[in-house]
Amino acid sequence: MTSAYASALRRLSRRDHSEHELRQSLVRKGHPSDEVEEALRRLRREKALDDDSFAARFARSRMAYSGLGRNRIRRDLSLRGVARATTERGLREAATEVSETEVLDRVARRYWTAHRADEPLRRIRRLWAFLLRRGFPANMVEERLRALWPRQKDALADLEPRSGDEDTQETS
Repeated sequence: MTSAYASALRRLSRRDHSEHELRQSLVRKGHPSDEVEEALRRLRREKALDDDSFAARFARSRMAYSGLGRNRIRRDLSLRGVARATTERGLREAATEVSETEVLDRVARRYWTAHRADEPLRRIRRLWAFLLRRGFPANMVEERLRALWPRQKDALADLEPRSGDEDTQETS
């Protein structure tokens, strides 16, 4: 049986992981918990495991290449066991390199072009919902859709953000 450290290095060589993900994986593979904790300590010391860097890289990648907004990224990092404060630092760092507004505009234009068959009123409403699912804050979605398609502003008038769609900073 390989050591927890060797297993962790193998996993990290394939893709980045949060500490929580890596811990769960090693425990599932049957490594003793004390060996897992020692491996994680060693990886942190060697700077091979760092949730702050992971959160920033993850956020940057998901914004730039997957076209996701901060709310979806927050949720995805939370599912990977990254602490809320670490997630927020990662999002702030990513925002210095990738403009969320530009990402939203790019995704919205691509959607608009791909759905030409829909009539405009239906298309703008579906785009609104699509962008919210992608994790963009409702206020940003509304602002950008009004700017990108001003003739469709009446279709946006009665759209209300669902609870939880706004970009609020809740303390848990």
